[in-house]
Amino acid sequence: MTEEIGINQLKRRDFLKAGLVFGAGAAGLAAGYAAVPDAFARAVYAAKQNGASNDHVLVMIQLAGGNDGLRTVIPLTDPKLHDMRPRLADMSVGQALPISKDLGLNQNLKGVKSLWDQGKVAIVEGVGYPNPTFSHFESIRIWETGDPTRRQVDGWLGRTLASAYDSFGHPLTGCACGTTDVPGALRDLQATLTVINNQKSFGFTGGSEVEAAVGALYKGTPGIYGALFDTAIATATDTVATLRTAGSQYQPAATYSDNAKLVYSSKNQLAQALQLAAELIVTGTGVKLLHVTLGGFDTHYTELNRHDDLMGYLDQAVSAFYQDLSAHGAANRVLVATWSEFGRRPKENASGGTDHGAAAPLILIGDPVKGGMYGQAPNLTDLDPTGNLKYTVDFRSVYQEILGGHLGADPKEILGASFEKLGFVKNPVGSY
Repeated sequence: MTEEIGINQLKRRDFLKAGLVFGAGAAGLAAGYAAVPDAFARAVYAAKQNGASNDHVLVMIQLAGGNDGLRTVIPLTDPKLHDMRPRLADMSVGQALPISKDLGLNQNLKGVKSLWDQGKVAIVEGVGYPNPTFSHFESIRIWETGDPTRRQVDGWLGRTLASAYDSFGHPLTGCACGTTDVPGALRDLQATLTVINNQKSFGFTGGSEVEAAVGALYKGTPGIYGALFDTAIATATDTVATLRTAGSQYQPAATYSDNAKLVYSSKNQLAQALQLAAELIVTGTGVKLLHVTLGGFDTHYTELNRHDDLMGYLDQAVSAFYQDLSAHGAANRVLVATWSEFGRRPKENASGGTDHGAAAPLILIGDPVKGGMYGQAPNLTDLDPTGNLKYTVDFRSVYQEILGGHLGADPKEILGASFEKLGFVKNPVGSY
């Protein structure tokens, strides 16, 4: 099994048995998330090839904890909403930003509403999967692997890295920003990817002295392990240099604010993560797949203000990100998509919150999007046997459109089957 380790303890056996992770703190660069000895050499060689079919970029935003879809895209005219949510519904409906006669956005999604008015936002309603589980762990795994049967172990983005981008798979092709962990969606034993918590401190833990010690440790090591290690170090060094160059060249064209009222989570630094994503995109590092996370959505109690704060935080970060990309002439090739492990139950609980649910809307943002509503609006009079919203769109249909329409990859190869076509990509680059 591939492991990730920090180079703050130089042990030969660790380098032999594990993929290498370089960074400040726990993890910064997963320079060798691979199981085969030639993975690094393949990535370095491939980075020099011109194999890209397009320059499109995908940014996945995880709304971790289970986002309440009924307070994100609000059914304005359904009387059942007030019956089921006597405390949560009144303010939601009264302050919503209408996008049709029946639906409105959360009042704190003002920037997203502006992009909606410009035709740059698609909302897919009723997204879920068969036989939903209400476990965070199990449902996250399903969304990350793209497999409701729970047989797949590799992430759907990791499989995309390994299959669609193996001809030019530099470690910066796939990146997780603002974290020290590899998201499950990006995991694949054949994929090389990068994890960046903070680009300013990104590098070998311990600096140049540790880097020199690492080289000395393996100097003259014969055979396949020496070649593997030498290539790993070269790849990591090149990646660190690329990020430093990008940092010196990039000037944000928008104000990224982290000043949201998120006192219950210290890890919700979405704006900082998206600013890093913008830097990677506009400076030409070759990034294709990006993953960022906003936590705090497990709103079992006092949901009203907490969820509104989260919506405002999401809106601030995404609006700045789009403005930044647009000013740098890169917005036409970047698609942003939200995902969450499940929605919330339609009926509020006794604590002024909502418990784990099933189907919920996904939001897709950017110039490549054909704006509008997709799927079916939630029906509060026709719930499933557990009292939850029925799903009407398989989440893999969304993945399929992103893969085939935006990235030009083969969705059937990655997802293992074909699904209903949705049509939210404006100018599809491939047939699927």
